[in-house]
Amino acid sequence: MDTVGTWGSGNFDDDTAADHLSDLTGRLVDEVIKAMSGDPVEIEPDDYWGVAVPCNLELLYLIAQQHYVGVSLPDPETVAGWKGRFLAVWDGAIDGLEPAPGYKERRREVLVRTFDQLAELAAKREG
Repeated sequence: MDTVGTWGSGNFDDDTAADHLSDLTGRLVDEVIKAMSGDPVEIEPDDYWGVAVPCNLELLYLIAQQHYVGVSLPDPETVAGWKGRFLAVWDGAIDGLEPAPGYKERRREVLVRTFDQLAELAAKREG
């Protein structure tokens, strides 16, 4: 089957799949936008969006690495802005949660990498 709008036999190799992927990644981005523009308390390390925002960013990164048609990514400047806001909230709240020794440093490294890798990938896609 080689029809218009189909360019291969993979699960993501046609227009409908690209539309679906655009919708799916768009929802992930929209959730992050909403969380990052809301009350900073909602993105503290022990709150839902404090956990879910990095999850969404990692999922976007993993999906975008596949080079599928239809993936929606925020621009690198937006990701950098999110990183600054998120880490400021995280840094301000983490000590109050009395993390285990070493956790704070290891977790912060993961958070920085999560934002940075998505920003780098978004920059490559723009270029």
